[in-house]
Amino acid sequence: MSYFNLPDLGEGLQEAEIIEWFVGNGDKVKQDDILVAVETAKAIVDLPSPQDGTIRQVYGKTGDIIQVGDPLVEFVNASTTKPDTGTVVGEVKVGDTLVAEASLSVGHPASTGFKATPAVRALATRLNIDLAMVKPSGKNNTITADDIKRVAKLIKESGEMIPLKGARRTMALTMSQAHSEVVPVTISDDADIAAWSDNADITIRLIRAIATACKAEPALNAWYDNHAVARILHDTVELGIAVDTEQGLFVPVLNNIATRDAEDLRKALNAIKDAVKSRSIPPEKMRGHTITLSNFGTFAGRYANPVIVPPTVAIVGAGKIRAQVVRVNKQFESHNILPLSLTVDHRAVTGGEATRFLAVLLKDLALPE
Repeated sequence: MSYFNLPDLGEGLQEAEIIEWFVGNGDKVKQDDILVAVETAKAIVDLPSPQDGTIRQVYGKTGDIIQVGDPLVEFVNASTTKPDTGTVVGEVKVGDTLVAEASLSVGHPASTGFKATPAVRALATRLNIDLAMVKPSGKNNTITADDIKRVAKLIKESGEMIPLKGARRTMALTMSQAHSEVVPVTISDDADIAAWSDNADITIRLIRAIATACKAEPALNAWYDNHAVARILHDTVELGIAVDTEQGLFVPVLNNIATRDAEDLRKALNAIKDAVKSRSIPPEKMRGHTITLSNFGTFAGRYANPVIVPPTVAIVGAGKIRAQVVRVNKQFESHNILPLSLTVDHRAVTGGEATRFLAVLLKDLALPE
């Protein structure tokens, strides 16, 4: 027998969800035939067969989340010394032995896990409780029977508990990481954009202003290493653009924004947004951003506390444009106002650096096109 395990899909992705099987037990396949489609936090990937052969067993069903290295397919026509555990997560021993379950967060530098005895696992199966949804209360991150019963009661009283998967699962884990690591400080102000034309491209103007502000205050175009207590100041501005989709939040990267004109930026921005929505964005377009823009004002909201995702140290949030009466040369005029919120990681960015960055941002946005 030989096995085809879930390969390393790159980008620090340690798990994937099975979306669709294209083969079944007993099927004969050729090398490079598509076996299964899996969904990571960043894309849907078709996995081809590494060999010709007959499939003895496929492991996992649609909707299952599997880890890198777990078996996906077992072939019958090749020899191997690897034992057949008969399950995606490994052999489960009987008795009171604690069985560890990996629970790796996608893109997270650390991993967490839980343990449970076979009896507790059996209780979870009988009550139809997903162990990944249970917060352990026992010693050494161990799930107890009371933990299972607590979740079962919650579901009975409140309705079905639906595990987060794909991009939403990654978002939840990433936000937990951000909450535990970052020391955020948010400052807000208003940009007077009365000099803009009626058909101004708001996002492109924001991108230009961010590039200008990063040149004036490079401390915000940086990464911070929590363990080394060190930062990296970047020479180029790689802008992460928050894109809202039904599957969750994605942050594709618009590369080297300081050297590109408005037409080129708009074309590139449209392309990456389309790729995100179709889940066909290349992996290289989802990594390496040095600062982030969230233009939430396209929907609603004036100010916010945007969340920084490590290792970056700054994110700009743009709210909904409003008309406001302002005093100009002892007279009152109605101007369009763009509210801005800037969150910085105070471990790496000083208050002076943050406010100077914001001042440059406001000045650039006040300029005519």
